[in-house]
Amino acid sequence: MPLAATDPRRDVPSPAMDPDDQLHAFARRELVLIAVVLVAMGRLVPSGGAFLVAGMLPLVMLLAGMGVVGGTRPGSRPLEALLVPAVLTGGAAAAIHLVPVGLGLLPALLAFAVLLDRALALEMRLASQATGVSRSDRSRVLLIAVVTAFIAFTGIATLVPGGMAEAVGATASTGVGPPSLTWLLALVVDDALVALALGYRVAVFRYGTTLVAVRSAVTYAIVVAVAAGAIRAIDLPRLVGPAGLTLVFYLWDALHGTAPARRRDPRFLWETLLLVALGIVVVLWNQRVPG
Repeated sequence: MPLAATDPRRDVPSPAMDPDDQLHAFARRELVLIAVVLVAMGRLVPSGGAFLVAGMLPLVMLLAGMGVVGGTRPGSRPLEALLVPAVLTGGAAAAIHLVPVGLGLLPALLAFAVLLDRALALEMRLASQATGVSRSDRSRVLLIAVVTAFIAFTGIATLVPGGMAEAVGATASTGVGPPSLTWLLALVVDDALVALALGYRVAVFRYGTTLVAVRSAVTYAIVVAVAAGAIRAIDLPRLVGPAGLTLVFYLWDALHGTAPARRRDPRFLWETLLLVALGIVVVLWNQRVPG
């Protein structure tokens, strides 16, 4: 006997077959595929133009992802949710130049695709849920942000001439010396922009207003900029420099994550001024480095 039209078994769709969920998953995978193709094509660009390509890809990811993440729930903030995926895409486009052209690119692109897919899936879930963000959710975002920071710092040091110091004795054989002051400024500014974007993303979960989150993100940018100049001045070899910057980013988040009320304390101003003073010291220190 056929089921009646009023049978409730026909009115309740299976969650696994939710058309909206399938549509969002399909859109997410398309966005990941586009990002992987762009990163792979960026590897073919010479190092001079690769810096520009890597800088433009985050903007491409933001524009392309607005409809994907923004369509999950009315009133969501897709720009905030796309900050980590955008920085990850730009950082991967730069760091991929460490991998020689060949079959070795495939594992690197696959790892990037998996990480980007997980980052987008997490951000889309957070954007669609009606409840607030839990502590475990913020920990997941922080974990992906820290990994993204390492990739981005590595990519910036890779593309800046002399941005990644060689081991002792290797500089003479490669002919690569310290960066010029212009390139050193580009290194510091780009590292600061990465810390600003990622710092804002992890801070926005902690504070109730955008302005306070921006103020917190500025301190991430300043402390990473100071650390970037200091690390390059002492010539930490190869990936030790980006790893050190990533550690600074994580420790600063751990330090500021313990006391949200500090943003309303007058000491916040003195803390920022101290970081600026340290930055001036690092600039003067780096002027002693031969260009």
